[in-house]
Amino acid sequence: MVSTPSKSTALLLALFSTALSAEVTTSVEKDTGLRGWTWQESGVSLQLVQRLPDQTRAFFQGRGFSTEDADTIGRACVFQTIFRNDGKQLLDYDVDQWQVVQGGKSRSVVTREQWDILWKQRGATQAARIAMRWSLLPTQQQFKPGDYNWGMSSYGLPPGAHFDLSVEVMLDGQRVSATINDIECAVDRAL
Repeated sequence: MVSTPSKSTALLLALFSTALSAEVTTSVEKDTGLRGWTWQESGVSLQLVQRLPDQTRAFFQGRGFSTEDADTIGRACVFQTIFRNDGKQLLDYDVDQWQVVQGGKSRSVVTREQWDILWKQRGATQAARIAMRWSLLPTQQQFKPGDYNWGMSSYGLPPGAHFDLSVEVMLDGQRVSATINDIECAVDRAL
């Protein structure tokens, strides 16, 4: 007699299988030494590549931010972020659901909307604010199979800080969570 697993056992097995199939890889760019972290799950990938604070400062000064404001951004642990859906499922994400974990404490990722509040308070020009909005990874997005996007993401930590990033996405309506461990903010070579 062959027994079939109960629905709850099958669900646990499916969840366990999903956890086993997730993968995080790291890389180092040979010419610059910048590090990268890539999380992959069911055809979905999220890649974070360090941006030097000076690189980020220059980018935002070139888009109308003052030296002081560009320095604020440059020191906020900014990564180039590439999100891809090469799988067969619908992907939804909301960066507001992600958590930066450091020293046992959690905080939110610094989103477009949070930056915009700061720039309004500081009196940044509308052109500079729009440039930043378009430079950052959208806070919420839905990808059909084959879709991708990229932009910067910021974590509000000082240069050289280490943290874990807890991410959550929805694949065809099913929640998938993962943690990318020991991410390192680029050091500030200008100091």
